[in-house]
Amino acid sequence: MKILFLCNKSPYPPKEGGPMAINANIEGLIAAGHHVKVLALNTNKYFIKPDEIPQDYIDRTQIEFIYQNLSINPFDAFLNLFSKKSFHVERFISEAFAEKIVEILERDKYDIVQLEMLYMTPYINVIRKHSKAKIILRSHNVEHLIWQRVTANTENALKRSYLAGLTRKLKNYELNAINQYDGIATISKKDAEFYLKNNSSKPIEDISFGVDMKKYKVSTGDYEFPSLFHLGSMNWMPNEEGIKWFVETAWNLISQKYTDLKFYLAGRMMPEWLENLKRDNIEVLGEVENAQEFINSKAVMIVPLFSGSGIRIKIIEGMALGKAIISTDIGAEGIAYTHGLNILIANTPEEFLKAIDKFVSSKEFCEKVGANARKLIEDDHDIDKITHKLLAFYKRVLEN
Repeated sequence: MKILFLCNKSPYPPKEGGPMAINANIEGLIAAGHHVKVLALNTNKYFIKPDEIPQDYIDRTQIEFIYQNLSINPFDAFLNLFSKKSFHVERFISEAFAEKIVEILERDKYDIVQLEMLYMTPYINVIRKHSKAKIILRSHNVEHLIWQRVTANTENALKRSYLAGLTRKLKNYELNAINQYDGIATISKKDAEFYLKNNSSKPIEDISFGVDMKKYKVSTGDYEFPSLFHLGSMNWMPNEEGIKWFVETAWNLISQKYTDLKFYLAGRMMPEWLENLKRDNIEVLGEVENAQEFINSKAVMIVPLFSGSGIRIKIIEGMALGKAIISTDIGAEGIAYTHGLNILIANTPEEFLKAIDKFVSSKEFCEKVGANARKLIEDDHDIDKITHKLLAFYKRVLEN
């Protein structure tokens, strides 16, 4: 089977959730013997240097890039107030990207064109004109739900009103596009249910994030116990929003009881307020060279998300490495967890403190929950099982 991936960001290097999810499907399909071609936008928001991609990866994926500046132009943002178009989506429209799609489709025939996220939807007409391939939306999130939650949690009334307008347009676009695809592969069951409830007439399947468990080695060496950590890109608004809440509310309660307990913050694009943060026992590390080594060196992962959709890739990664995790209900959405068995759920400062009490007071309990978490990933998120499910969905769509 020949599959063309159209991506809103590069799948390589797979250092944050979106690229990790895209790359997992790419690697799984190639390992299963299928032909994959990748075309990605290379943006200022997530810029990679093409000449630093390993030649082996280039050979296997035929990856190509088109640069797109996603910087927000205040004038364009203002004009969008008077337009029905989604500002979120419009930023990803590139004439050069469309021309490259035409070039690729006229050069080769594909069975499937997979759109990675909603933001590749504007290119459907180009694909239809130049190819008979079936078009699959790989839905990483229900995008407007993220922004609804972000808007609801925004304190500034003027900003909240502006975001509400952008979100309405994004929702309209997302709902109107549902039946433009030949199939939708969501990353969680909850997202699949959303599309079904909104009158999709096309095949829909929830196909989660898969990991190659051979690449996730649980450390048998010493790690810092007790310790807390968070790993996530801070240019994704829900991450920054959640950490801001945790630092400003929950941490005050936690640090009063555990005066020596350290909280480590790692990830790309740390905002200025975090870089300048002066709080006892909070260490802001920024981007770490090796995510797995960092995760293995600490004890308890904290994921305080209050907006978002889809599934949190970093929780999957932490579970695969056998880590104890405390997350909110929203943070753990899309994972078939059992509270108290393979994760602890907390939604208030008091609940986070109670969960931390349980882990800090017993290293044995901490490691038991981590071991159960890894077992969950082995059962539900093994890359071979996920790839098999994705291929079965492709065949279903091709036969439809």
